[in-house]
Amino acid sequence: MAKLSNEDLLAAFEEMTLLELSEFVKLFEDKFDVTAAAPAAVVAAAPGGPAAEVEEQSEFDVILEGAGDKKIQVIKEVRGLTSLGLKEAKDLVDNAPKPLLEGVNKETAEKAKAALEGAGASVTLK
Repeated sequence: MAKLSNEDLLAAFEEMTLLELSEFVKLFEDKFDVTAAAPAAVVAAAPGGPAAEVEEQSEFDVILEGAGDKKIQVIKEVRGLTSLGLKEAKDLVDNAPKPLLEGVNKETAEKAKAALEGAGASVTLK
């Protein structure tokens, strides 16, 4: 197999959905026995103040906790929110809890949560 340049790899990753990229990272971690987690951020107290100012969260993850009684409706909503095919959406719903959308803005996360809960699913935002 020909060696891919960093630019070629980035171009391939740009074409992937967040779920596909997440699955790739998990496979990579398993294959090479590594962890791609970011180091924990250290929050320092401001000089002379009780604590540093807390930033408002700007990116959210939509986690599908369960499908509930209307599994077919939830699968339809998952397909509408992602670019997944029927089999992939069904697998995601069957294997809940699973992240559905990662790193989305608050408005998108709230709309996805409302749509999924309207279909009967249980959803959390992180």
